[in-house]
Amino acid sequence: MDVALRGKIKRAIDGAPRNGYVAELHLQVIKYAELLDGVSGREFCEALELGPAWGTEFAKMKKIAPRLRLAG
Repeated sequence: MDVALRGKIKRAIDGAPRNGYVAELHLQVIKYAELLDGVSGREFCEALELGPAWGTEFAKMKKIAPRLRLAG
């Protein structure tokens, strides 16, 4: 993962309110889905120092991102 992209995502997630952490993670993955193409859930979690369980959330959001774009 690109260092600059990692920094943007990390800052956004770290700056999210405690009750908005998961939503912010989802938003960031959807927002940058095209730039995260080829990045595995494991790589994403390691780059952002997240537990491996977040890899599932990463995969879900990458799958939904193209559908959201098509829906406008």
